Amino acid sequence: MGEKLMLPIDRRAFITSLGGATAVGLMSHEAKADALEAVLKAQAANVPASAGAAPQKFPSVAELQAEIPTRSWRRGTGFLFLNREVNGKVSLLPKLPAQPTLVDFFALRFDREREHCLQSANVALQRGADEEVILACLLHDTSQELIRTEHGWWGAQMYAPYVPERITFAIRYHQALRFYADSKAGYEYPELYYRVFGHDYVPDAHTKAMYDFARKHRWYDAARQVTVCDLYAFDPNVKVSIEPFLDIIGRHFKQPKLGLGNDNSAVAHMWRSMRNPDSPL
Repeated sequence: MGEKLMLPIDRRAFITSLGGATAVGLMSHEAKADALEAVLKAQAANVPASAGAAPQKFPSVAELQAEIPTRSWRRGTGFLFLNREVNGKVSLLPKLPAQPTLVDFFALRFDREREHCLQSANVALQRGADEEVILACLLHDTSQELIRTEHGWWGAQMYAPYVPERITFAIRYHQALRFYADSKAGYEYPELYYRVFGHDYVPDAHTKAMYDFARKHRWYDAARQVTVCDLYAFDPNVKVSIEPFLDIIGRHFKQPKLGLGNDNSAVAHMWRSMRNPDSPL
């Protein structure tokens, strides 16, 4: 993989958003890197580089590995459990209804992934995708509120009792497909991954096996469409409401009568964990 160029960033606006030069000067290198990562993720992943621009140096896998013992947190921690922003503080969470629905979790718990997932579903809607793919796009990254690493598998398990199997397949395997381009489908390797995983990163054996399995599966197109709609759903200037998707949720999501987390399903504990992430046990 050759080096690619970093997305253009307004340096003055970036520093201002962090509280000014003085505040930036007090930040650790890790905090600065996290803030930069957040800005990069908020932009479209494949913006063409300006002609003549200097090549951006991306970290290697070894360099990223060496950073691990310099931090007091792990990168795979779910967003509900850790605030990696500048001030490092978590907020008090609003109370969920006694019998919470999926829409309640979108409104009151999926803070970090809500806009991205709504944008992703909107892209799928505009592309003319079928309703199962649209719902898969709406749900695909919400598990990152609980845990980031292996989020495709966590997400598929979290939704398995409530949605058709094709939707859980698309959520599960979009995780592996992100690392493999499919130009025919309109998906290229994201530039952001050179920074997040390292410019010399090679997916491990189980990710390659997941890709090979999904590539030959009859539902490959559903999972691949999620990656395409995922890639172009990071526009900070776009706001999407959940209203256009309420009927799709109603038709394809089996809302438990007792509420998510109260239905004694095999995944109820996941929803209870998101309901009250401040519980010490």
